[in-house]
Amino acid sequence: MIAALRKVRTFAGGHSGWIGLALLAAVILIVVLAPLFGLPDPVRNNLRGRFVPPSFNFLDLTRYPLGGDHLGRDLFSRIVYGGRVSLAIGALAVGLGGVIGVIVGLFAGFYKGWVDRVLMRLVDVQLSIPLMLLALLVVAALGPSLQNLIIVLALTSWVRYARVVRGQVLAVREREFVQSAYAIGVGNLRIIFVHILPNVLTPVLVIATLELARVIILEAGMSFLGLGVQPPWPSWGRMLAEGRNYMGTYPEVSVFPGLALFITALAVNLSGDWLRDRLDPKLR
Repeated sequence: MIAALRKVRTFAGGHSGWIGLALLAAVILIVVLAPLFGLPDPVRNNLRGRFVPPSFNFLDLTRYPLGGDHLGRDLFSRIVYGGRVSLAIGALAVGLGGVIGVIVGLFAGFYKGWVDRVLMRLVDVQLSIPLMLLALLVVAALGPSLQNLIIVLALTSWVRYARVVRGQVLAVREREFVQSAYAIGVGNLRIIFVHILPNVLTPVLVIATLELARVIILEAGMSFLGLGVQPPWPSWGRMLAEGRNYMGTYPEVSVFPGLALFITALAVNLSGDWLRDRLDPKLR
Protein backbone atom coordinates (compact mmCIF):
# COMPACT_ATOMS: atom_id res chain seq x y z
CA MET A 1 0.00 0.00 0.00
CA ILE A 2 2.78 2.41 0.95
CA ALA A 3 4.64 1.64 -2.28
CA ALA A 4 1.48 2.27 -4.28
CA LEU A 5 0.94 5.61 -2.55
CA ARG A 6 4.52 6.58 -3.30
CA LYS A 7 4.03 5.75 -6.96
CA VAL A 8 0.86 7.85 -7.09
CA ARG A 9 2.65 10.76 -5.41
CA THR A 10 5.62 10.48 -7.79
CA PHE A 11 3.33 10.34 -10.80
CA ALA A 12 1.31 13.33 -9.61
CA GLY A 13 4.44 15.34 -8.87
CA GLY A 14 6.08 14.54 -12.18
CA HIS A 15 2.97 15.07 -14.27
CA SER A 16 1.28 17.88 -12.34
CA GLY A 17 2.18 20.40 -15.03
CA TRP A 18 0.55 18.36 -17.76
CA ILE A 19 -2.48 17.77 -15.54
CA GLY A 20 -2.76 21.52 -14.99
CA LEU A 21 -2.42 22.26 -18.69
CA ALA A 22 -5.08 19.69 -19.54
CA LEU A 23 -7.49 21.11 -16.94
CA LEU A 24 -6.84 24.68 -18.06
CA ALA A 25 -7.33 23.77 -21.72
CA ALA A 26 -10.61 22.03 -20.86
CA VAL A 27 -11.87 25.05 -18.89
CA ILE A 28 -10.94 27.47 -21.68
CA LEU A 29 -12.55 25.32 -24.35
CA ILE A 30 -15.77 24.97 -22.36
CA VAL A 31 -16.17 28.68 -21.64
CA VAL A 32 -15.12 29.80 -25.14
CA LEU A 33 -17.40 27.34 -26.94
CA ALA A 34 -20.31 27.89 -24.53
CA PRO A 35 -22.60 29.51 -27.16
CA LEU A 36 -22.34 26.34 -29.27
CA PHE A 37 -23.70 24.08 -26.52
CA GLY A 38 -27.25 25.41 -26.62
CA LEU A 39 -27.24 26.25 -22.91
CA PRO A 40 -30.23 27.99 -21.33
CA ASP A 41 -30.06 31.74 -20.81
CA PRO A 42 -27.92 32.18 -17.66
CA VAL A 43 -29.80 35.31 -16.54
CA ARG A 44 -33.38 34.28 -17.29
CA ASN A 45 -35.52 33.40 -14.28
CA ASN A 46 -37.64 30.26 -14.38
CA LEU A 47 -39.46 29.64 -11.10
CA ARG A 48 -40.52 26.18 -12.28
CA GLY A 49 -36.87 25.20 -12.17
CA ARG A 50 -36.29 26.59 -8.69
CA PHE A 51 -33.91 24.27 -6.80
CA VAL A 52 -34.29 21.51 -9.38
CA PRO A 53 -31.93 18.71 -8.23
CA PRO A 54 -28.90 17.91 -10.38
CA SER A 55 -29.52 15.37 -13.13
CA PHE A 56 -25.83 15.05 -14.17
CA ASN A 57 -27.11 14.43 -17.70
CA PHE A 58 -24.47 16.26 -19.72
CA LEU A 59 -25.76 14.74 -22.96
CA ASP A 60 -28.80 17.02 -22.71
CA LEU A 61 -27.60 20.36 -21.36
CA THR A 62 -31.11 21.84 -21.38
CA ARG A 63 -32.16 19.63 -18.44
CA TYR A 64 -30.27 21.37 -15.64
CA PRO A 65 -27.36 18.90 -15.31
CA LEU A 66 -26.17 20.64 -12.12
CA GLY A 67 -29.59 21.73 -10.90
CA GLY A 68 -31.25 25.13 -10.55
CA ASP A 69 -30.67 28.04 -8.19
CA HIS A 70 -33.11 30.04 -6.05
CA LEU A 71 -34.52 31.81 -9.12
CA GLY A 72 -34.71 28.70 -11.30
CA ARG A 73 -31.66 29.57 -13.38
CA ASP A 74 -29.55 26.73 -14.75
CA LEU A 75 -26.47 26.35 -12.54
CA PHE A 76 -24.32 24.76 -15.23
CA SER A 77 -25.10 27.56 -17.68
CA ARG A 78 -24.32 30.21 -15.07
CA ILE A 79 -21.06 28.50 -14.09
CA VAL A 80 -19.93 28.32 -17.72
CA TYR A 81 -20.83 31.91 -18.54
CA GLY A 82 -19.46 33.02 -15.17
CA GLY A 83 -16.20 31.40 -16.22
CA ARG A 84 -16.17 33.50 -19.38
CA VAL A 85 -16.51 36.63 -17.26
CA SER A 86 -13.89 35.58 -14.69
CA LEU A 87 -11.28 34.49 -17.25
CA ALA A 88 -11.82 37.60 -19.38
CA ILE A 89 -11.50 39.93 -16.39
CA GLY A 90 -8.46 38.01 -15.13
CA ALA A 91 -6.69 38.07 -18.49
CA LEU A 92 -7.35 41.79 -19.06
CA ALA A 93 -6.32 42.73 -15.52
CA VAL A 94 -3.13 40.64 -15.68
CA GLY A 95 -2.30 42.08 -19.10
CA LEU A 96 -2.84 45.68 -17.99
CA GLY A 97 -0.96 45.15 -14.73
CA GLY A 98 1.86 43.47 -16.65
CA VAL A 99 2.23 46.41 -19.05
CA ILE A 100 2.35 48.92 -16.20
CA GLY A 101 4.77 46.84 -14.12
CA VAL A 102 7.11 46.06 -17.01
CA ILE A 103 7.35 49.72 -18.05
CA VAL A 104 8.02 50.80 -14.45
CA GLY A 105 10.65 48.09 -14.01
CA LEU A 106 12.35 48.91 -17.31
CA PHE A 107 12.72 52.60 -16.56
CA ALA A 108 13.70 52.06 -12.91
CA GLY A 109 16.41 49.54 -13.79
CA PHE A 110 17.73 51.39 -16.83
CA TYR A 111 17.95 54.96 -15.55
CA LYS A 112 18.67 54.10 -11.89
CA GLY A 113 19.39 57.17 -9.73
CA TRP A 114 16.43 59.32 -8.69
CA VAL A 115 14.13 57.65 -11.24
CA ASP A 116 14.77 54.27 -9.62
CA ARG A 117 14.28 55.67 -6.11
CA VAL A 118 10.98 57.36 -6.92
CA LEU A 119 9.50 54.39 -8.76
CA MET A 120 10.60 51.86 -6.15
CA ARG A 121 9.15 54.01 -3.35
CA LEU A 122 5.84 53.84 -5.22
CA VAL A 123 6.21 50.06 -5.24
CA ASP A 124 6.90 50.07 -1.48
CA VAL A 125 3.81 52.19 -0.84
CA GLN A 126 1.71 49.83 -2.95
CA LEU A 127 3.04 46.79 -1.08
CA SER A 128 2.28 48.39 2.29
CA ILE A 129 -1.46 48.55 1.54
CA PRO A 130 -3.47 45.30 1.86
CA LEU A 131 -4.61 44.30 -1.62
CA MET A 132 -8.23 43.64 -0.70
CA LEU A 133 -8.46 46.93 1.20
CA LEU A 134 -7.03 48.82 -1.77
CA ALA A 135 -9.46 47.10 -4.12
CA LEU A 136 -12.42 47.86 -1.87
CA LEU A 137 -11.43 51.52 -1.50
CA VAL A 138 -10.98 52.08 -5.24
CA VAL A 139 -14.20 50.29 -6.22
CA ALA A 140 -16.13 52.09 -3.49
CA ALA A 141 -14.81 55.42 -4.82
CA LEU A 142 -15.29 54.74 -8.54
CA GLY A 143 -18.35 52.51 -8.29
CA PRO A 144 -18.74 48.84 -9.17
CA SER A 145 -18.42 48.11 -12.90
CA LEU A 146 -16.45 45.77 -15.13
CA GLN A 147 -14.10 48.55 -16.25
CA ASN A 148 -13.37 49.71 -12.72
CA LEU A 149 -12.95 46.12 -11.56
CA ILE A 150 -10.31 45.46 -14.23
CA ILE A 151 -8.46 48.67 -13.31
CA VAL A 152 -8.51 47.77 -9.60
CA LEU A 153 -7.23 44.25 -10.20
CA ALA A 154 -4.49 45.60 -12.47
CA LEU A 155 -3.41 48.05 -9.76
CA THR A 156 -2.98 45.17 -7.32
CA SER A 157 -0.73 43.13 -9.64
CA TRP A 158 1.77 45.49 -11.29
CA VAL A 159 4.27 45.64 -8.40
CA ARG A 160 5.53 42.07 -8.81
CA TYR A 161 6.33 42.71 -12.46
CA ALA A 162 8.09 45.98 -11.61
CA ARG A 163 10.41 44.47 -9.00
CA VAL A 164 11.35 41.41 -11.03
CA VAL A 165 11.89 43.34 -14.28
CA ARG A 166 13.98 45.98 -12.49
CA GLY A 167 16.31 43.30 -11.16
CA GLN A 168 16.62 41.71 -14.60
CA VAL A 169 17.31 45.06 -16.27
CA LEU A 170 20.06 45.93 -13.79
CA ALA A 171 21.90 42.79 -14.93
CA VAL A 172 21.12 42.99 -18.66
CA ARG A 173 22.07 46.67 -19.07
CA GLU A 174 25.69 45.82 -18.26
CA ARG A 175 26.03 43.15 -20.93
CA GLU A 176 28.14 43.60 -24.05
CA PHE A 177 25.36 43.96 -26.63
CA VAL A 178 23.79 46.83 -24.64
CA GLN A 179 27.15 48.57 -24.24
CA SER A 180 27.74 48.14 -27.98
CA ALA A 181 24.40 49.82 -28.70
CA TYR A 182 25.49 52.71 -26.48
CA ALA A 183 28.78 52.97 -28.33
CA ILE A 184 27.17 53.35 -31.77
CA GLY A 185 24.74 56.01 -30.53
CA VAL A 186 21.46 54.07 -30.26
CA GLY A 187 18.80 56.04 -28.37
CA ASN A 188 17.76 55.10 -24.84
CA LEU A 189 14.18 54.15 -25.72
CA ARG A 190 15.34 51.90 -28.53
CA ILE A 191 17.84 50.20 -26.21
CA ILE A 192 15.12 49.70 -23.57
CA PHE A 193 12.40 48.29 -25.81
CA VAL A 194 14.42 46.61 -28.57
CA HIS A 195 17.56 45.35 -26.85
CA ILE A 196 16.63 44.91 -23.17
CA LEU A 197 12.91 44.10 -23.13
CA PRO A 198 13.13 40.81 -25.13
CA ASN A 199 15.75 39.56 -22.67
CA VAL A 200 13.57 40.05 -19.58
CA LEU A 201 10.28 38.62 -20.86
CA THR A 202 10.77 35.07 -19.56
CA PRO A 203 10.08 35.85 -15.87
CA VAL A 204 7.25 38.15 -16.96
CA LEU A 205 5.44 35.25 -18.63
CA VAL A 206 5.81 33.12 -15.52
CA ILE A 207 4.55 35.89 -13.23
CA ALA A 208 1.58 36.53 -15.53
CA THR A 209 0.54 32.89 -15.38
CA LEU A 210 0.75 32.75 -11.59
CA GLU A 211 -0.93 36.14 -11.19
CA LEU A 212 -3.92 34.97 -13.24
CA ALA A 213 -5.00 32.54 -10.52
CA ARG A 214 -4.63 35.18 -7.80
CA VAL A 215 -6.61 37.74 -9.79
CA ILE A 216 -9.42 35.28 -10.52
CA ILE A 217 -9.73 34.48 -6.81
CA LEU A 218 -9.58 38.19 -5.88
CA GLU A 219 -12.30 38.96 -8.43
CA ALA A 220 -14.46 36.22 -6.96
CA GLY A 221 -13.92 37.65 -3.48
CA MET A 222 -14.95 41.13 -4.58
CA SER A 223 -18.00 39.78 -6.39
CA PHE A 224 -18.89 37.83 -3.24
CA LEU A 225 -18.87 41.15 -1.34
CA GLY A 226 -21.02 42.82 -4.01
CA LEU A 227 -18.25 45.07 -5.39
CA GLY A 228 -17.34 43.00 -8.44
CA VAL A 229 -19.49 41.75 -11.30
CA GLN A 230 -23.01 43.10 -10.86
CA PRO A 231 -26.24 41.16 -11.45
CA PRO A 232 -27.71 39.87 -13.65
CA TRP A 233 -24.31 38.88 -15.08
CA PRO A 234 -23.15 35.56 -13.60
CA SER A 235 -19.94 35.39 -11.59
CA TRP A 236 -18.54 32.58 -9.47
CA GLY A 237 -18.14 34.89 -6.48
CA ARG A 238 -21.66 36.26 -6.88
CA MET A 239 -23.04 32.71 -7.14
CA LEU A 240 -21.27 31.76 -3.91
CA ALA A 241 -22.82 34.76 -2.19
CA GLU A 242 -26.30 33.95 -3.51
CA GLY A 243 -26.09 30.32 -2.44
CA ARG A 244 -24.68 30.77 1.06
CA ASN A 245 -28.18 31.07 2.57
CA TYR A 246 -29.11 27.65 1.18
CA MET A 247 -26.04 25.65 2.19
CA GLY A 248 -28.01 23.57 4.67
CA THR A 249 -30.77 22.54 2.25
CA TYR A 250 -29.40 23.02 -1.30
CA PRO A 251 -25.59 22.93 -1.02
CA GLU A 252 -25.12 22.43 -4.76
CA VAL A 253 -26.00 26.10 -5.35
CA SER A 254 -22.68 27.08 -3.74
CA VAL A 255 -20.65 23.88 -4.02
CA PHE A 256 -20.53 23.70 -7.82
CA PRO A 257 -19.44 27.35 -8.39
CA GLY A 258 -16.84 26.94 -5.64
CA LEU A 259 -15.61 23.75 -7.27
CA ALA A 260 -15.30 25.51 -10.63
CA LEU A 261 -13.28 28.29 -9.00
CA PHE A 262 -11.04 25.76 -7.24
CA ILE A 263 -10.38 23.72 -10.39
CA THR A 264 -9.58 26.80 -12.47
CA ALA A 265 -7.22 28.29 -9.89
CA LEU A 266 -5.52 24.92 -9.41
CA ALA A 267 -5.11 24.44 -13.17
CA VAL A 268 -3.60 27.91 -13.61
CA ASN A 269 -1.19 27.42 -10.69
CA LEU A 270 -0.04 24.01 -11.93
CA SER A 271 0.43 25.43 -15.43
CA GLY A 272 2.42 28.34 -14.00
CA ASP A 273 4.68 25.98 -12.07
CA TRP A 274 5.24 23.91 -15.22
CA LEU A 275 6.09 27.02 -17.23
CA ARG A 276 8.51 28.23 -14.55
CA ASP A 277 10.27 24.86 -14.49
CA ARG A 278 10.65 24.88 -18.27
CA LEU A 279 11.84 28.48 -18.62
CA ASP A 280 14.07 28.85 -15.57
CA PRO A 281 17.46 27.23 -16.30
CA LYS A 282 18.29 27.09 -12.57
CA LEU A 283 15.43 24.61 -12.00
CA ARG A 284 16.20 22.27 -14.90
